[in-house]
Amino acid sequence: MLWMWVQFPPPPPNIIKEYIIMFKKCKPKFIENSRIPVWLSKIAPIRIGAISLVFWVFARGTMTDSMKRHETIHFRQWLELGIIGFAVLYGLFWLIGLIRFRDTKSAYRRSPFEVEAYDNEADEAYLDNRRWYAWARK
Repeated sequence: MLWMWVQFPPPPPNIIKEYIIMFKKCKPKFIENSRIPVWLSKIAPIRIGAISLVFWVFARGTMTDSMKRHETIHFRQWLELGIIGFAVLYGLFWLIGLIRFRDTKSAYRRSPFEVEAYDNEADEAYLDNRRWYAWARK
């Protein structure tokens, strides 16, 4: 068996630190004046002004710096949890909130993902200092 003789080099000791630095430099692609939030608002329980969908952020109109930070926080959450992990947890947190608060807007606003994004969208330095899984630390 050939694979038994192949030696793989050990990972560098700072690989996790390097990945974190690399992810901090990543930013989503902002697409302003998009119809996607309008269409999604027809089926969503809230009016969507902007939405982060993995690597892209779609906004109804032009985005303020605060909105860009808010959606970039969601982008970082996507990176931490992966596409399926974020989508499943987002929906699960919303359903739990709906049962708990019996109100769609409260369920949305009290999701750990939204709490982190709304609490820190005004802080210009937040994205530089944000810790991994910060949404889970509230």
